[in-house]
Amino acid sequence: MTTRQARGDLFDPLCPTRRLLDRVGTKWTSMAVKVLAEAAPEEVRFADLRRRMPGVSQKMLSVTLQSLVRDGLAVRRVEPTVPPRVHYRLTELGLSLEVPLAALRNWAEEHMAEIDRANEDHDARAGSGAA
Repeated sequence: MTTRQARGDLFDPLCPTRRLLDRVGTKWTSMAVKVLAEAAPEEVRFADLRRRMPGVSQKMLSVTLQSLVRDGLAVRRVEPTVPPRVHYRLTELGLSLEVPLAALRNWAEEHMAEIDRANEDHDARAGSGAA
């Protein structure tokens, strides 16, 4: 029988927290959670999610949503129509993820120009041999 820790330790190389952060820390996860959170408690169809997430491929959206469902952050419902209509909504756990992801998205949007400048400065110094 396996005993699960109540809280992970990010600095432990064997801790599953690292894998979880890899999954929830992607741009596609952040965008999907935002779209689903805005619709909550209503469901959003797969096609609508894809339309509202510019640049995401059908495959990447499918993988992202499968991960959210597997982690208990979203639920999936399929209507037995032809073609099937697939709907998603966040669970309470998934809704709780929107707050930290929104803070990260806001930070990124507010500081992107600074980050771009820092990248340009670094690249210019690296190109001149002054890294």
